[in-house]
Amino acid sequence: MIPLLPAIAPVTAEVRLAYVLRHFRAAYAQMTAVSIGYAGTQPQVEVVAVEHAFFAATNPYPPEPNWREWGGQRLPFFFDGSLALPLLELLPEGRARINADIVSAAFYLLSGWQEFFSEERDQHGRFPYAASVQARYGFVAVPVVNYYFDILKTAVEHVTGQVLRPPRWAGGASWAACITHDIDNLRSAWKEPAKAALRRGDLLGLGQQLWQHFTQAGAWDNLELVQQTVAGYGAKSTFFFLPEHRKAPNGTPNADYQMQSIGPRIKELEAAGAEICLHASIGTATSLDQLTQEAMVALGTPTNVPGIRFHYLQWEPRITPELLDDLAFEYDSTLGFAEHYGFRNSYCLPFQPFNFRTSKAYDFLEIPLNVMDATLHHPRYLQLAPDEILPVLTPMFQEIERFGGVCTVLWHNENFDAANQRNGPAQFCAIVEYLRGRNVAFVNGEEIWQQTYNPPSS
Repeated sequence: MIPLLPAIAPVTAEVRLAYVLRHFRAAYAQMTAVSIGYAGTQPQVEVVAVEHAFFAATNPYPPEPNWREWGGQRLPFFFDGSLALPLLELLPEGRARINADIVSAAFYLLSGWQEFFSEERDQHGRFPYAASVQARYGFVAVPVVNYYFDILKTAVEHVTGQVLRPPRWAGGASWAACITHDIDNLRSAWKEPAKAALRRGDLLGLGQQLWQHFTQAGAWDNLELVQQTVAGYGAKSTFFFLPEHRKAPNGTPNADYQMQSIGPRIKELEAAGAEICLHASIGTATSLDQLTQEAMVALGTPTNVPGIRFHYLQWEPRITPELLDDLAFEYDSTLGFAEHYGFRNSYCLPFQPFNFRTSKAYDFLEIPLNVMDATLHHPRYLQLAPDEILPVLTPMFQEIERFGGVCTVLWHNENFDAANQRNGPAQFCAIVEYLRGRNVAFVNGEEIWQQTYNPPSS
């Protein structure tokens, strides 16, 4: 059942402005003082307001956007009063005017307003891509909020005479990539070949699969291979381990292994430079008790568990963020659409989700998930051919690079199995080779968290 809407604080123009400018200033950390706001405050950079009865109600979807060009990209502008006026006016005497309410539009997308107020959920309790404005208007692979910020950046540069640049990443790189692995299955590689042999009546083949299962490590029992493969590109692995091996009450599987059986291997991965995080099981996204148990007890092997991603990308916007703040996680990396690569909140940088109860940002950091291996080839998802994957993803990577963002990749350990030629090791290596060739900084979640709160000088 979808939780009832909680009591929420008023989302006033001041609230929207404060939340958006918090992230704009984080995106351009060296910005000098400049006033940005609506006309009533007589700011140096004026954003034209549109009537906003919308934010006093609970409709998940605003009126249809206008479409304008900016930076060579055709973009949707929600809360845009009139296409008759130019998008940006650079005025004399150190002033500028933006003739679309990009503050409210950025707030709408970044805050996750649509999924908080929507009653749409899929079979796994997730807000479905098909119900999103990104799907409705076709902009899921474009970080629209970053483009809004680029308009604001241009206005601020005119007013101040200062060129704004995003902070650099490790080694002076202009953008970053975070390579992650959800460890759902270690022991089950034999099952599908065994079932196929049984369907064929191949008893010898079935016997071989059973013999290999009981006498040898399976093809998915490959944590060390995963870490070494990623390290071979100069990158770092972030592993999300799943403490619960029992199925969920609805029959959805959790892990096919038990944590205590791989404790020493997890320590070895840490020693080799991997980051160890929590892959919280089915149901934890709405249960404080269950999540507390997994965070504080079940995953007691690592010395520190800074981050979390929920199994099946479960996320209930009316409950889950509260749990993460209650348990003081540094970061989460769940927010991506399972059905499509791109930007669930239309933003390619880490951000702090909005707390509708308090009208302020949550403390934890969200590191958005941009692409998952299952999305690329799955019966219910995109079903891309192997040679289509990198060309399809490249425009999204270019957008992230353009804005100095973070590209978060999820590749499950079972898809490092050489037998997988659809979304397997060859396709993963092509992606990471592309990222390396674009001089990306390979970072882990903890380093992203540190950079966000303590950015280096540009």
